[in-house]
Amino acid sequence: MVESLSIERFLTLARETGAPILDVRTPAEYDRAHLPKAHNLPLFSNEERVIVGTAYKQQGREAAIMLGLDMVGVKMRSLVEAAERINAASANPNNKTLLVHCWRGGMRSGSVGWLLDLVGYKVFTLRGGYKAYRRLALDTLEKPREITILGGKTGSGKTLVLQALRERGEQVLDLEALAHHKGSAFGALGEEPPPTQEEFENRIGTALWEMNASRCVWIEDESRMVGRLMIPATLWEQMRTAPTLILEVPTEERLRYLAEIYGEFTIEELKESVLRIQKRLGGAATKGALEALDNGNLKDCAALTLHYYDTTYAKGLSRRDPKSLSVLEASAIEAHAIAERIVQMR
Repeated sequence: MVESLSIERFLTLARETGAPILDVRTPAEYDRAHLPKAHNLPLFSNEERVIVGTAYKQQGREAAIMLGLDMVGVKMRSLVEAAERINAASANPNNKTLLVHCWRGGMRSGSVGWLLDLVGYKVFTLRGGYKAYRRLALDTLEKPREITILGGKTGSGKTLVLQALRERGEQVLDLEALAHHKGSAFGALGEEPPPTQEEFENRIGTALWEMNASRCVWIEDESRMVGRLMIPATLWEQMRTAPTLILEVPTEERLRYLAEIYGEFTIEELKESVLRIQKRLGGAATKGALEALDNGNLKDCAALTLHYYDTTYAKGLSRRDPKSLSVLEASAIEAHAIAERIVQMR
């Protein structure tokens, strides 16, 4: 028997059991935004959904259902086989539990749920569908949080320190990981394609929903845009007024770190990144940075671009309340040692 769950129970069950989430909406709906780790198992193709929708408007509900049955009947077996492959690759394949949802929690998820229940799976559907999840994500973003910002100039190793804080049990919201972008002109290098804006908001909302609302959340200092994605307004406003711990690392150490992490990319990739900010760097700095890359001197290239980023960061910092700022000096980027110092300070 298929059971319908609230969005809270649906997400909790997915987290606790590792059961796969099957999004039976069309590929286009899925690509726009979806639940974290959900697999697309479309009942209809993009084109089929348009045809069924048109039939519903022009001929009525019964005609649309009959047309949908004609389309689905021939692919029932392939739907089951696809679900079996997804379950076999899941964290707990012997559990035989599947979580299914569509747009509004209606006929599509109900139909696929019935089919999978028929072949022996324990199936749960999402009451209200994706729309219920979207509401949860947006409502979560509206709630105030206790936030502490980890600031510092480019190349200070802030991401590494946040990772070390997480390992020590601190709550960390990694916006750059959620956006698949490190925040600078070089930020897309080595990253997967970014999500859509709606998907980015969903990921943030879900991450915050899973956290303990009574505990502090650490977030790296960011500009409003992370790559091409915008931090949601409510969260951004909280970030701008939150206490900020500024990590101060010697410039030479920052240059060493940047040369190390970007040294794995090709010269052409690095040149393309420099050219993205050439108007802001200016002609002389851009020319110097490109020549440094041609000579294989990543530290000189980093030094020329850091001047721009340091100036920009200083301007952003000047807009914060000085009373909200504190400084932690570190002679080297030793993330675990720095994280330990931060934990001891609290």
